[in-house]
Formats: sequence, structure tokens, C-alpha cells
Amino acid sequence: MALLTTLPLWLSGVLLVGATTLLAMAAPVLVRRRVSSDRLRINNEVAGFTFATVGVLYAVLLAFAVIIVWEKFSEAEHAAAQEAGAAATLYRLANGIGEGPGGALRDSLTNYLRAAVTEDWPAMARSGSSRETTRALDTTYAALLTFTPGDGRGTALLDEALRQLDGLTEARRTRLVLASGAVPGVLWFVLVGGAVLTIGFTLFFGTENLRVQAMMTGILAFLIFSGLLVIIAINHPFAGPVRVQPEALLAVLEDFGAKFQP
Repeated sequence: MALLTTLPLWLSGVLLVGATTLLAMAAPVLVRRRVSSDRLRINNEVAGFTFATVGVLYAVLLAFAVIIVWEKFSEAEHAAAQEAGAAATLYRLANGIGEGPGGALRDSLTNYLRAAVTEDWPAMARSGSSRETTRALDTTYAALLTFTPGDGRGTALLDEALRQLDGLTEARRTRLVLASGAVPGVLWFVLVGGAVLTIGFTLFFGTENLRVQAMMTGILAFLIFSGLLVIIAINHPFAGPVRVQPEALLAVLEDFGAKFQP
């Protein structure tokens, strides 16, 4: 599954969906060479009721897995946007802190966002994190804590700045956790094993037209493994061809850069 995540989406589709669909269509032909259609046709009535139960159970499991990974993918997008929003707000709050602490805070925020884009994102593609980005975040905290408010306005400003920095830290922690994927190994075993068993169950049926049976089996395999392809493509939100990009952070960096220009 990790290998399919790193491949282009079209190649993953060919290997996972195309190859399995062809194998599923060939399976009834191979079975029919050893077992006659008359013997298989005897199982149609009993196998039909059992297959309906198996199909419904697997469909529920597959749909549940797709919904879970899509929710995690959306959560990763939201975390990146929340992180960018907190950084932009904190940068503007630094204007009221003062030249010394405020300038250090703005510089440290810029360095943090650059490290997040250039270091954190490649690390998250490997389900890891960047120490350089962590150090840049520590520097941001240190820069903010050098500010000593002298009145009520300064105290309120420091409280809001700390709240925004805390939100930025939580958003980063969320995306780091989500980078490792949402589907555990045991669920992959059930999903793949259930797909093989569900498709294999169709081989107990016998129809007079072998070509029609092969096409029906192929359609079922195409639908099942297309669902698995969706899960594989978005299971790791920051890796593979379908991933969350640091566009929100880059937009904030551009905003910071515009402010630095004379």
C-alpha cells in the first residue's frame, strides 16, 4: 500500500484496478474449465442469499473506510489553513508589541513558515517531522515571551498573541499526526481480504453465458478496487499524487514578503 501511495495516480489505478479487474474476469473462465456450468448452477439459489449478505457487509465496511479517510483528509486541509490563519494574525499583532520583540517575532514567524514549507512538508510525506521547524517554533515562542506588557492594553495583546501561537502549534501537531495515515494495518487486511472473498464468491455461480458472467465479475471488481484506490490515494494526506499542499502557508509568506519590501 505504501508503494502505491508513492506512484502516480494513473499508474496506481492501472496496477490496482486494471490488473485486478482483468484477473477477476479471467477467474470464471478458469473455473469453468474445471467445473461444468450445470454443477455451478445448482448453487445459484443458496449462493445468491449468502452473496447478498457478504456483499452488504463488505459494502458497509468499504464505505466506512472511505468516509473515515476523507474526513481525515479534510481535517488535514483545515489544519493547514488554521495554521496559516494563526500565523497571519500573529504577524499583525506583532505590530503592536514594539520594535524589539515585535520585529523578532515577525522574523521568527517568517523563518517558521519557510521551514514548515521546505522541511515539514517533505518530512510529512515520509510520515515524519522536521526538527528545524520545531526549533523555529521554539524561537517564535522565545521572541514573543520577551515582550513585557506595561499596561492593560499590552496584557490583552500578549494574551491574544499567545492564544494565536497556541492555535498555530495545535494545527501543526494535528497535521503531523494525520501524516501517518488513518487506516491501520488490521483494517487493510480486512479490506483487501474482504475484496478477494467477495469477488471470489461470484465464482460459485453458474450462468449459461460465460462472457456475461465474466463481465459482471469484472464490473464488481472494478467498483471494489476503485474504492480501495480512493482510500490509498488520500489515506496519507501529505504524500502521493493527491495530497494537501502548503498553499495557505505560501500565501501568508507572500504577504509577509510584501510587507518587507520598501
